[in-house]
Amino acid sequence: MPKTKYDGIYQELQSRIFDGTYAYQQTIPSETMLTSEFGCSRNTVRRAIEMLSSEGFVQSVHGKGVIVIYDAEKHSIFSLNRIESFTEASVRNNLDYVTKVLLFSELETDERISRRTGFPVGCEIYYIQRLRIIDGSPLIIDHNYFRKDIVKGLTKEIAKGSIYAYIEGKLGIVITTTKRVIRVEPITEHDEKYLQLDGCNCVAAINNSTYNSNGEMFEFTQSRHSPKYFEFHEISHRSSI
Repeated sequence: MPKTKYDGIYQELQSRIFDGTYAYQQTIPSETMLTSEFGCSRNTVRRAIEMLSSEGFVQSVHGKGVIVIYDAEKHSIFSLNRIESFTEASVRNNLDYVTKVLLFSELETDERISRRTGFPVGCEIYYIQRLRIIDGSPLIIDHNYFRKDIVKGLTKEIAKGSIYAYIEGKLGIVITTTKRVIRVEPITEHDEKYLQLDGCNCVAAINNSTYNSNGEMFEFTQSRHSPKYFEFHEISHRSSI
């Protein structure tokens, strides 16, 4: 559910860009038209457009309006500049996807796990391994660590679907920030067993540390991607000097 009025407008405009209602290189409706449609202030519309601009969907051009710069033919499946679950990304891209839970366990962090995740020693956690299958190809393994005192009641059945949907919808936790580190790492026996590597001897390993609105890190996940499908796009803005 949208957290604010402008967030709801942002989501609706984003949806129209995804489905082609507002096509690449076309202008979206003016602020006046959007304020009339959504029954809100210009400032609310501007904040929604600023969000779209910061994520590389649109660009304001003097004398022309707000132009769509998102090209559906050239975008990547996953994005670095947003917090998006695998399920959300797959639905957005109209992909056929399956999640297979390889392992669901409950642990207490030792020094090794603490160094890996950043959780303190002695913290009770869920540790989950999930294989992501896209269009019939096993392409991602997620190693998920969730704090049990925050993500309460997690089960294997929930892990088969969207854990983020459960966290936000059922537990009412607001997910705010993710810090990411991306590396290229040699494959492990585990990768070789489960991933479609097509002869590659390395994977793209993405470490995600995710925080809630209280500033608490409740999740550490390492996603190990087969190079076959690994492509991330980032949007950068040049600052004025």
